[in-house]
Amino acid sequence: MATFTSTLPDSLLEKLSEKAKALSLPKNKLIETAVRLYLEHLEKAEYIKSYSQASDDKDILAIAEEGMADYLRQLEK
Repeated sequence: MATFTSTLPDSLLEKLSEKAKALSLPKNKLIETAVRLYLEHLEKAEYIKSYSQASDDKDILAIAEEGMADYLRQLEK
């Protein structure tokens, strides 16, 4: 595991210390969890954005519609 050093505003560090104490967790574990959750959030946001962009692309919509039509034909057989 690598070591990472950073600076935080005093007010944020105080909140981090309070929350870590309340949860009986080391501050580094709380930071690790928070960073992991935030990165997952960013990944989901990118995924949503890509689908949103795809919904505006006429070529992608045509391909999707053709695929759905093929799928429906397979179901009907």
